Parts: sequence; structure tokens; C-alpha cells
Amino acid sequence: MIRIGETEFALDDPIVLIGLGLATLVLILLVTAARGAGRSARAVEPLARQMNALNQRVSGLSDGQERLAGGLTHVSEAQAHSQTAMLQLMEQRLAEVQEKMGESLTGSARRTAKSLGELQERLMVIDQAQANITKLSGDVLSLQDILSNKQTRGAFGEIQLRDIVGKALPADSFTMQATLSNGRRADCLVHLPNPPGPIVIDAKFPLEAYEALRRAKSPEEMVRAQGQMRISLRRHIRDISDKYIIEGETADGALMFLPSEAVYAELHANYAEIVREGFAAKVWIVSPTTCMATLNTMRAILKDARMREQAGAIRKELHLLFADVERLGARVANLDRHFGQASKDIEEIKISADKAGKRARRLDNFDFEEVAREGEERLPLTEPGE
Repeated sequence: MIRIGETEFALDDPIVLIGLGLATLVLILLVTAARGAGRSARAVEPLARQMNALNQRVSGLSDGQERLAGGLTHVSEAQAHSQTAMLQLMEQRLAEVQEKMGESLTGSARRTAKSLGELQERLMVIDQAQANITKLSGDVLSLQDILSNKQTRGAFGEIQLRDIVGKALPADSFTMQATLSNGRRADCLVHLPNPPGPIVIDAKFPLEAYEALRRAKSPEEMVRAQGQMRISLRRHIRDISDKYIIEGETADGALMFLPSEAVYAELHANYAEIVREGFAAKVWIVSPTTCMATLNTMRAILKDARMREQAGAIRKELHLLFADVERLGARVANLDRHFGQASKDIEEIKISADKAGKRARRLDNFDFEEVAREGEERLPLTEPGE
């Protein structure tokens, strides 16, 4: 056990043994160094001179290092200043870019808002158009339901015919649902003068055959529908000719009104022989367009007939107008004569007034005594023609 100060160390402790061994080794090295120091003293002098030269170089390097440190400090300051300026420039540029981006984003937001507003308006228009299309689809379905029923289809044709006739002719020139002497009821009877006389317009066209023709898909169905179409057309033409052409009561012809331009075009395109048979039977086939043109011609005929009916009254009125004009001419002549006499009298009055004025001026220029003496010697003042 070894005690050093207040600390005790055991000799069998490995750490203490290692420490003692190291201390012994250091002591041996110091003794060896002391013995070699005497021998190497002589060899140290050249080394000292080299160390002095080395110290001078180190001093030079120290001075160079100080100058280098000063240069590096200046470079560092310049670099710091440059970095500061660069940072300021970058911040300025960044602020400008940020401002431009803000303006661009604001403009884009406005344009986007405007575009969205226009898009919303267009969507509203589209929604309205969609609503109109939906309503139109419902109307088309309603029209299809109407045309699928024979009675409602006939009423639809009559309503369309009434509208066309009401726009083309005066109200007193036609009668809807007129009853003829044979007990038949015409859809419309136009009261034309003789000739040609009252003419009937029928609006009960059979559309069943036409609908079957439209629905036909195979050639056999097409041929069958075309045959049924010809049979229906011939039957309807014959019925119109037998029912609505009455000698001495109606015109020698009648009109078959088709409520559809498509049916009229189909008839003239593929059933020309049926149209010729209608001409032979004096049954004229008309569509809404051609019916309006025919009714305009009838209106001209009615206007001409009414002009002829009023020809006598017009002639009488013209005779009275001529008498009034002659009487007016005589009265104008009398008035002209009176104006001439009045003009002559006015001229004579102006002459007398001029003479009276002249004498008044003479009287104003002379003395009354001289005028009195001269008046006794002169002739009377009256002149011929006064």
C-alpha cells in the first residue's frame, strides 16, 4: 500500500503497476537524454544558426501572412459589400417580380371572373334553350297525339284553315261549317260571285295512309302503304266531288286542303296521277302556302265584284260631283266679276283721294285771303270725272 497525500494506492492494483512502469521508463529516458546532451552540444550550434534563419523566414512569412490577412479582410469587406448590394438588387427585383405577378394575378382573376360570368350567362341561355326544347318536345308529342286521333286531327285542320282564311279574306266573305242544300256540312264556304259562285274548302284529309307510308321499313310495307295511299286519295277526291260540287248552288270545283306541306310535296312528287285525277274531277289540292295564294286571288275577285256592284252608286255620285263642280265654277266667276268691280271702284277712290290731297297741300301753302280773292276769279274747283 502506498499513500500519496490523502490518496492510497494498492501495489497489487493493475493501474498502479502500469503507472509505476511508465514512471520508470520516463526516468530511464531522461538519464539517457542527459548523457547524450553533452555529446550533441557541439552539433546543436549549426542547427541553431539554421533555426535563426528559419525564425527570420517565419517572421517574413508572418508579415506576409499579416498582409495577406489584411488583403483577405479587404476582399472580405468588398465581398460583403457586393453581397449586400446583390441582396438589395435581388430583393428589388424580387419585389418588382412580385408586384408584376400580383398585377398579373389580379388581371387574370378579373378576366377569369368575367369569363365565369359570361359562361354563367351562356349556361343560363342554354338552360333556357333546353327548357324551350323540352317544352317544344312536349308540344310535338301533344301534336302527335292530336294527329293520331281522327276527330282531333280534323279539328286541327279546320283550325288551321280558319286561321288562313281569316287572314286572307274579309269576315263577311266566308262561312265556316256551312250547311249545303244536300245536307252536307262544308268546312269552309267562300262566297264568290257568279261566276264561279260559292266554292267549298274541305280540310278532312286522311292522314292514316300517309303515316303508314312514313312508318314503312321493308319494300313490301312500302308498296302496301303506297297502294293504300292511292286508294284513300281517290276516295277522298270522289267524296269531295260528290258532296260539295252542286250545280246551280256552288262553283263547279272545290278545294282539298292539306294541313302539311310535307304531305303536299309527297303527293306531287310520287302521286302525280292522283293530282291529275283531282284536276279532272275539279278538286284542286292546296297546301297552307298555295291556299293562301288562292285566297288572295279570291280576295281580288271579291273586290272586283263589289266594285261592279257599287258602279251605279259611283256613277250617281260622280254626276252629283260634276254638278257641284259646275256650280262652284259659276260662283267663282260671279266672285271674280264682283272682285273686278270692286277693284275698279277702289282705283277711282284712289284717284279722288290723290286729288283731294293735292288740293289740301295747296291750301296749306297759301294765305287764306289770297285764296279767297283768287277763288272769286278762278273757275269752280270741280273737275270732270270726279
